[in-house]
Amino acid sequence: MVAASPENQDSDREVNPLAHAVGLLSQQIWCWGRDIHRPDGNWLLEVGFTRVTPPEDREECSSVYSLDLPGGQSLILRGFGVIFSDQHRGIVFLPRYEFRPQYTAYSTLKCQPWCAGDLQNFFPPTVGERYACASLTLELIDWIRTYEVNVAEQLGVEYRRETLVKWNKAEHSFTPAANFASAWRDLSFQVAANLSFYLAPEE
Repeated sequence: MVAASPENQDSDREVNPLAHAVGLLSQQIWCWGRDIHRPDGNWLLEVGFTRVTPPEDREECSSVYSLDLPGGQSLILRGFGVIFSDQHRGIVFLPRYEFRPQYTAYSTLKCQPWCAGDLQNFFPPTVGERYACASLTLELIDWIRTYEVNVAEQLGVEYRRETLVKWNKAEHSFTPAANFASAWRDLSFQVAANLSFYLAPEE
């Protein structure tokens, strides 16, 4: 199978922006996994994340990585998606393979999100919830962009390029390391301009 050229990949993204967003988030989650196993030490722990290991009855699950942010916000990284919360506006969950923001007005989770099934109270936002969902989604995207800017500045673009070698060989949707942070910035513009496009279709 011949891999698509960068030019063809860019063309596909223009035609199918949702598929590009899904690929970008999935690639990012892969990178966080590589950052955990960085040869020089767990990068997520170095930048302030807390690791919570699963209890005995959930030992088949991976550890939860969470980060407390200023202003009563927090972030949780999982292999199946990202959770971003604000004590005043609720919580948004961005599923890895859908990129359809899910929302709850509650500001805390009932339990640690060991698996996607632990997030049963998340739904597409109602009309009245869309502003809160949109603002949280955009702030989450901006946090991811800032994270990748910091990786490039502190660890170097070559580090991120090396973490993506196996990802690229698997022929996934691929954004080069040098363009990673800017791809998240561009996506934030697209989401801000048309949030409805990224919301799950109504039943």
